[in-house]
This record gives sequence, C-alpha cells and structure tokens, in this order.
Amino acid sequence: MGTVNFIWNLTKNYFTFGLIGLTISDRYASIVPVGGISMSPTFNPLDDSSMRSLTRDFVVVEKFCLEKYKFSLGDVVVFSSPTNHKEKNIKRITALSGDLVSTPPYDAVVIPEGHCWVEGDNQAWSLDSRSFGPIPLGLVRGRVTHVVWPPHRVGKVDRMTPKSLTPF
Repeated sequence: MGTVNFIWNLTKNYFTFGLIGLTISDRYASIVPVGGISMSPTFNPLDDSSMRSLTRDFVVVEKFCLEKYKFSLGDVVVFSSPTNHKEKNIKRITALSGDLVSTPPYDAVVIPEGHCWVEGDNQAWSLDSRSFGPIPLGLVRGRVTHVVWPPHRVGKVDRMTPKSLTPF
C-alpha cells in the first residue's frame, strides 16, 4: 500500500508541476534555442559545426508584449514563418506599421497596419521580410530579452537598429 501511495503522490506532483510549467511557457516566458547564423553576431557568433550543441545560444522569450502587440524598432522577436506555420524564426524588427522600407526586390513598401518588417542581423544569410514581405503581428510569438546559454554569453539582448537596417 505504501508503494502505491508513493507512486500516486509522485504522479500528482509531476502532473501539477507539468501544468504549471506549461502555463508559464505558454503565457509568460519560455526558453528557446536559436539555430543558424542569420542573427549572427547577436546570436550564435561561433557557429562551429563540430561544437554547435555546446555553443548554440538559448534565449528567454517573454510574451507580455503580445497582449497589446507593443513592439519597438530594434526588438528581436520570435515568429511563425509566413510560409510554414510549423517553423519558428527569430529576427529583428526594422520597421513598423506606417513606415516606408526600401530594399530589393521592392522599390518601396509601406508597412500595412498590423504588420512589421523583420530582418536578420546577418543579411547575407537571412531569409526575412526581404524575401516574404511584411509579416502580420499575429504571427509574433514573443520578444527575446536575454541570452541564457552558453554561460559566457549570458546577458540582456539590446534593442538596436543597425544603420544598414534603418527604414527608408
């Protein structure tokens, strides 16, 4: 009888902590890995394929910004890809609703209401709004605030707009 009680209590505890963890991850914040070099040097500056699992950046994604879709130029966001909803991307917001952007292959684009323009910091290796146009804010899953892994890179992610990414 003691073993059954122990297993039942253990199961209840795991289930309770699982629900709490899921709620926190879904509503408030989560930790996600950053793959690829499209945001280098902000993320994954040392993308050595032999050491990738040890040097890959992990970041905190806060989700409070989703309540009223409050974003600023230079915010790094995680969003669902407009071409494949199962894929998540991470890029920097370089233009918001009403801004004018001039970048090939477009002459000039006015960002529509409820959309933003995102670009990777490593433009040579980034699939971003230059390829698929402005993205709806409804695809944004959160804002990146901190790097939490690897230990030597732990710190706040700065909001910045590199001169090469400024709107037209």
